[in-house]
Amino acid sequence: MHMLTLSRAWLGALALLAGLVLASGAWAHHGWQWASDQEFELSGTITTVRLGNPHGELTLDANGERWEVEVGQPWRNQRAGLTDDLLSVGTRITAHGHRASDPARRVMKAERIVIDGKSFNLYPDRDS
Repeated sequence: MHMLTLSRAWLGALALLAGLVLASGAWAHHGWQWASDQEFELSGTITTVRLGNPHGELTLDANGERWEVEVGQPWRNQRAGLTDDLLSVGTRITAHGHRASDPARRVMKAERIVIDGKSFNLYPDRDS
């Protein structure tokens, strides 16, 4: 009976490990793999805001086109000085970062946000 309990414990541990490995793959899409390597700049007015984890999302009206802009996680926005009040509907921003590799997608990941001439660097370790 002792060996059976030990075997179940090992099977449980292996199942947990497999679950963690599979879950890590699900989070991979939140990285930079989908984005182009080229720098991209976009200016527009915020029309919708969703801040929180795993990252914030802004919808911009940029010359009549709807764009989705990923900003940082709450701690990253805070570290950069971006408050929820600054990222509110009606605010005009310029986002610097990388757009989707697929040109049909109007999505970009911001590295730096400029509001009223002030820069908020979300990724200070990156050139943007």
